[in-house]
Amino acid sequence: MNPKKLVSLFLATLILILAGNAPAQAAPETNPLNLAAKSAFLMDVRTGRVMYAYNEEERIQPASLAKILTFDMALEALEKKQISLEDEVPVSEKAWRLSMDQGVSRMFIEVGDKVKLEDLLYGLMVSSGNDAAVALAEFLAGTEDDFVRQMNARVAQLGLTDTRFSNAHGLEAPDQYTTAKDMARLAQHLILNHPEGLKYTSSKQFVFNGIPQNNWNKLLFQDPRVNGLKTGHLASAGYHLVATAKEKEGETYLIGVVMGTASEDLRAREAERLLDWGFKNFSTVEVPPPALPATLPVYKGEQGTVPVKLQGDTLATVPREDTGKLKAAVELEELVVAPLPAGSQVGQVTITSSQGEPLKSVAVVTAGEVKRGGFFRVLWDSLRLLFRRL
Repeated sequence: MNPKKLVSLFLATLILILAGNAPAQAAPETNPLNLAAKSAFLMDVRTGRVMYAYNEEERIQPASLAKILTFDMALEALEKKQISLEDEVPVSEKAWRLSMDQGVSRMFIEVGDKVKLEDLLYGLMVSSGNDAAVALAEFLAGTEDDFVRQMNARVAQLGLTDTRFSNAHGLEAPDQYTTAKDMARLAQHLILNHPEGLKYTSSKQFVFNGIPQNNWNKLLFQDPRVNGLKTGHLASAGYHLVATAKEKEGETYLIGVVMGTASEDLRAREAERLLDWGFKNFSTVEVPPPALPATLPVYKGEQGTVPVKLQGDTLATVPREDTGKLKAAVELEELVVAPLPAGSQVGQVTITSSQGEPLKSVAVVTAGEVKRGGFFRVLWDSLRLLFRRL
């Protein structure tokens, strides 16, 4: 054999041997806390910053987490004054039969009774009553089937792309699923749009018909930071928990989700570990915004200026070591031309990290309307604009 070919063969063989003995490169750590759960998700309520995500898009039966949406839809109907907390809700046989099933959670309502709507909300979120869920669904939509159609329409509206419901309570059903990520997003929607709902989800006990019923969320009893939200359990899916928590000092407000743990105690422990990790490693801070002018000049308008304001907060969630290093800069439009509805965007404030990475943008908007000016004003300002652009 040609000596050059022998050398080439020897080198190729040596490379293969060395490559075979080289240690394999470790895969990226996706569950650094080694949580004993099928999936997990952690985010800040107000900034939406995701801090932890593990199998967050893995579909799983929601169990009683379905009641979060049932609750949200009831609160929206209250807000629109379509129903009242004092309404007396009739209990159907279908709802009553769930209250007789010792294998599921219930608030012990009786067929033919009329139960105050506010009691049903407590029964739904404290007792996790499946009977309460059906009674509410029937009251809000006529039938549970019609209510479920409304639930799935709301799911689509909220952009929860990996969630579908088949009933109002979450008991196992075909073609019913959700994810840790979608449940966190739903909880965020609930808190931001219906903060009054925490009155129910933070209650440690509810007494109905003389029967004391403790909240299934054990963290309410052992962690003062926790103020809600909902547990769930099915034999096929495991134990779920969506927990919301806020420290007394500071702006950090977390949603932690663990799905599919092996026991009731384990879901509380793992959720608390997740929340602890979030509070220890991240902080939500309000970044001082740059000074804005009180008004901006306006061309072709009835008036020559318009007041402006920030549309939103300047909160940002960052690793704790980066707090105090954030910057905010404003950029305003050079030419603002009428007509301008109130709330028209005329600039933005951008918050950046110490490395210059954009973290958040907040719109600068008009605080009032500016109507189009008269003929001579428009003509004069058109000339001014023409010369500015030359």
